[in-house]
This record gives sequence, structure tokens and C-alpha cells, in this order.
Amino acid sequence: MALSTQLHVVTGKGGTGKTTVAAALAMSLAGRGKKVLLCEVEGRQGIAQLFDVPPLPYEERQIAVGPGGGEVYALAIDPEAALLEYLAMFYRLGRAGKALDKFGIIDFATTIAPGVRDVLLTGKVYEAARRRDGNRFAYDAVIMDAPPTGRISRFLNVNAEVAGLAKVGPIRRQADSIMQMMRSPQTRVHLVTVLEEMPVQETIDGITELTSDRLPVGHVILNLVRPSMLSVATREALSSGSLKTATVATSLRRVDLDAAAAPALIAGGTAHLERQRLQDGQREILEDCGRPLVELPLLSDGIDLGALYELAEQLKELA
Repeated sequence: MALSTQLHVVTGKGGTGKTTVAAALAMSLAGRGKKVLLCEVEGRQGIAQLFDVPPLPYEERQIAVGPGGGEVYALAIDPEAALLEYLAMFYRLGRAGKALDKFGIIDFATTIAPGVRDVLLTGKVYEAARRRDGNRFAYDAVIMDAPPTGRISRFLNVNAEVAGLAKVGPIRRQADSIMQMMRSPQTRVHLVTVLEEMPVQETIDGITELTSDRLPVGHVILNLVRPSMLSVATREALSSGSLKTATVATSLRRVDLDAAAAPALIAGGTAHLERQRLQDGQREILEDCGRPLVELPLLSDGIDLGALYELAEQLKELA
């Protein structure tokens, strides 16, 4: 049976704001009336902080309502809890599974075989995406706040991770089913970056690796983009060096401001112009990556629920 639930995997280099983007995408989908599950797999409780709710347990709970009447549910996926659930589902262990946890077997299993840990984390996302509520899927879309770009391909490519651990059996079958979903036309892996050299290069490397593993790359989201605060005339004057301290000082006096601030203003304007040039250069590099780009502005007042609504408007193309 084909999956109709959309799966959006959001990754990015640490510090680029991938959790914020994942949350904003959830709000964008909810704004279209969709029921969305937003999952995190790294145990950082970043979703709870963004939505200003208590730390998320290992259960799905509603955390927001979109302007279009859609609902956002959230889930913090814990590998130990997922393994207990897995043992109960496939091996009917029930209480025996909890007994194993007391002896530390679960921690041992997920540490000694990290491939199993990734199967458990992605497996829970798989279960949520294929779960049905009557004659329809329980969620219209599932969004995963995934690990950083540097290990996203390995994390999603669970078949390769368990190849040496399980040739047959439930774990192998689970991995095969997960890979079918990950490579489905309904899945997209979105990469979040800022317009700086290292994150941009990691994004390009991530696209290459994901494509090599036949994992479907979606959009590249340019986050924290600084808007230009200079007029065209001011940019040209700063670039040519024709904007003199005396000219700026005169302008300051005309509006009853301290003329002594003129050198600092010119230095600040020059630094801002250089940052814009660096941004433009990195944007040009990404324009050749073969994937559609979406820009999100740097919000000076920080991120709260209102900011998520604002960013959600910019992500309608993904939704």
C-alpha cells in the first residue's frame, strides 16, 4: 500500500537553525489545514523550547494550532523507549522488555550497535507516517528534525547500517520498509544552511551524498539571511570610497546628531557591505546546486510563536 503521508526530513549543519525551520514548516502545513506530526530524534527538547511547552515525553501531544485550523503534534523519540515498544510489538516481550531495561541491556544494544538505534528512531517515524485512522492516514504530514548534515545520509540509509547486523528477521524487514519510505516520492530531505562558507560547503557535500544514496533531496533553505540596510547610492559610495567622513558628519549635524559618530558609521557601513558581498557570493554557489532555494530572513527580535508564523509564510512552497 502506497504511503500518502508526506515525510519532510529537515537537516543542516549545527547552528543553522534546522529545528526552527522544521517547526516553521510544521506551522506552514498546519496553516493549510493539515494535521502534522513534528518529531525530534536528538533528545535536545528543542521543539518544546520553541513552542514554550513543557519537555516532551515519548508520546504524541498537540502543541499548536495553525491559522488554517490545522494541528501540530510533537513527539520526542527516545531510542530506549522505542526499543521497548519494538520488543513488545515484534517479540511480545512486554514486561520482559522492561526487565531487560533494568539490566541495562537496551542501553547496551543501542550503544554497541548504533545502526540499531537509527532503525529504532526512523522506525518510529515510519510507524507514525503509515498509521491509519479509519480510512485515512493519521497524519497528513510528518516532519523530522533530523541529525546534522554531516551524518544525515548515514542516519537515513538504515539498510547499510544494519547490513552487518541482521541479514534476515524483523530488524532487517523493518529496515527494508523504512528505506522504501525514505526513497518514496512522498519523502523530501530539506537542507538548512546559512550563507557562510563552511555551512554552504557542507550543504553541497550533503546533497551529493544523499543523491548518491538515492535519497530524495528537496529544498535548500537559506536561513538567517541579513537584509541590506543600505540604499543603492550609499552602497556605491562606500564601494568607491567616495563617501567621506566630513560628508557624513555634516549630515549628522543637520539632524542634531553627534558628528563625532561619522567614522564609526562609515566603518559599520563598510563591514555591513562586506557581509552582504559574502552572502551574495555563497548564494551564487548554491544557485548552482540544482535544488530550489528558499530564503528566510534574520529576525532581530528572536524566535517565538509569532516568529514561527512569520517564517511559515515563507515556507509555503515546501508545504
